[in-house]
Amino acid sequence: MIARLNGILIEKSPPQVIVDCNGVGYEVEVPMSTFYNLPEIGKQIQLLIHFVVREDAQLLYGFGSEQEKSTFKQLLKVNGIGAKSALSILSGVNIDDLVEAVNRQEVGMLTRIPGIGKKTAERLLLELKDKFAITGSTTTTSQPKSASYDVLNALIALGYNEREAGSAVKLLPKEVTVAEGIKQALKSLSK
Repeated sequence: MIARLNGILIEKSPPQVIVDCNGVGYEVEVPMSTFYNLPEIGKQIQLLIHFVVREDAQLLYGFGSEQEKSTFKQLLKVNGIGAKSALSILSGVNIDDLVEAVNRQEVGMLTRIPGIGKKTAERLLLELKDKFAITGSTTTTSQPKSASYDVLNALIALGYNEREAGSAVKLLPKEVTVAEGIKQALKSLSK
């Protein structure tokens, strides 16, 4: 299995690059987050690789960081998400924002990514809810963020839409408890 490529970047045309490794050119698909950080053509490059063997093809997907690669692999585990969709997600949103969207269960941010509809976004949020705490992002989840997440979910359960609930939660102090946060959010929503 191919896990990493070291070589000379000889061609780049989004989302594909060709890396020459000792005379063999490997065609690799990369997310735009990796593509934007590539060096000039003719320069040395190193990519972490996810190798996929299908009945009709052998495909290489390259990443600039371990975090991108592990997030890509996590996305592939979601029912209905293939490699193209996973690359599209990584190209459309940075990993920290993706983790934040999953933690807050924000469908709207994911539906702005080309090729991701509402049902797919909801499935992503549902299936990744517990996974991203393990794969993680560079930001740490603090207790106040968890309290505001619980308040947001409570407001949505009470019948408020995501926009209304999100606006009310943003007005809450950072150290608020869940019970107090719900009370204060309901007061602000009733005005």
